[in-house]
Amino acid sequence: MRAADCCEEGCAMTLLQAAARVRENAHAPYSGFKVGAAIRSADGAIHLGCNVENVAYPEGTCAEAGAIAAMCAAGARDIAEVAVIADSPEPVTPCGGCRQKLAEFAAPDTPVILGTTSGRQTRTTVGALLPGAFGRDHLATTREG
Repeated sequence: MRAADCCEEGCAMTLLQAAARVRENAHAPYSGFKVGAAIRSADGAIHLGCNVENVAYPEGTCAEAGAIAAMCAAGARDIAEVAVIADSPEPVTPCGGCRQKLAEFAAPDTPVILGTTSGRQTRTTVGALLPGAFGRDHLATTREG
């Protein structure tokens, strides 16, 4: 799916709809809690992921991590927008680990749309989800010469 398939204003819904479609492919036999994620990379491509549980908890994979892996496998590295959807009363946020994973590839002001299968939505940003994110700047070292 390409971002060109949607208009500027409807793009968030298209991204959320893509997340809703891939959510149906989730492997969640233990929790029954299916999650879908869609990432629009800077090149306009949409990358999808769904949660995949494993009987040996916590060896499963989150939907957001799957979408990031699909993006990297396609050769992209910059996230322009994220959508996550689940069947819950309120929109669910990515787990802490996925927030850090998103921060690896997205700017703090990158939009994140969180939705439910009943139509509720919340909009936020990667930076609001993970204030004070650990980043590359934390790895910089000073060399005295």
